Formats: sequence, C-alpha cells, structure tokens
Amino acid sequence: MTSDHDMVWRRCAYLGRVLLPLVDQEPWRRPRRRESLRDRGIDTAVGERLIEIFAVLAAHAVALDASLSAAEFDGLPLLAVAEAVTCKRDFELLAGLPDTFADVREEQAVNVFRLCAYAGHRTGVQVFRLSGEVRHALAVLAAHSPTRSSTCGDVFRRAAEAGLAP
Repeated sequence: MTSDHDMVWRRCAYLGRVLLPLVDQEPWRRPRRRESLRDRGIDTAVGERLIEIFAVLAAHAVALDASLSAAEFDGLPLLAVAEAVTCKRDFELLAGLPDTFADVREEQAVNVFRLCAYAGHRTGVQVFRLSGEVRHALAVLAAHSPTRSSTCGDVFRRAAEAGLAP
C-alpha cells in the first residue's frame, strides 16, 4: 500500500514533469530557455532535468511544511512553490524526501541536485541560476491561469487538456 507521503511525492513529481511542457506551449520559450542555459555553461538536458527536479523539491517542501495530504495537494498555490524555489535553502528542499523512489530517474535527479547543491561555489551559482528559471516557469503558468490564485490543481487540469499523462 502506498503511503500518503509517497502520494504527495508523486503529485510533486507530476508537477515537475509537466512544468516545462506546459510552458513550452508557447513555441518561443524552449529555444530561449535553452539558449539561456547554454550561455550560463549548463548542458541543456541536465539543466532542464534539474529545473524539473527543482520544482518537485520545492513543491514537496511546501507541501510538507503545510502538512498537506495528497488529497489537499491540488489546492497548493503555484506562487507558494515559486517562492520556495528562491527562499528555501538547498538543505530545506532536500528534507523529508521519500525513503525509496518508484522512478529511478527521480532518484538520480535528486542525487544530481544534491551533488550540485553541495559541490562548491561555481556549481552553487548554477543552482541559483536554475532557481530563477524554475521560478520564471512557475510564474508563467500562474500568469496563464484563468483564476487569480493559480494552484497545482490548475496546472494538472491544463496538463490533462494538453494530453500530458500523469
């Protein structure tokens, strides 16, 4: 049986997976993001994967801080997740992770994030720069929401409309 904590993690992971595909519905955004990553000396595939896991970790940290159940997760405001991206320290984002991961790619991405966060000055600066990319992506989704206070549930509805499977 899957625990509620694991279900919250899965909802966070889904948010991370759909973040860039939803932002990239505006065709000019992907090339611009990739150019920005390259200009900063960040491999685009690695950078995009780190953006994804950064969003997962931020959403997870906010959900844990608010003691949200999986059923309550859809009501989590996107702007709270965006704020956590830049306001929480790396170790705060890594707190409370699941003991095991159902997806090996998620576990690898978390480990890469962990290494980057604690590797030193140059890599730490890159993580900081990626936090801006994540915050920007979340702000874009929030701005395109029909409601004033966009939530994770709004993102999930847009993902379903776009055919992005959970």
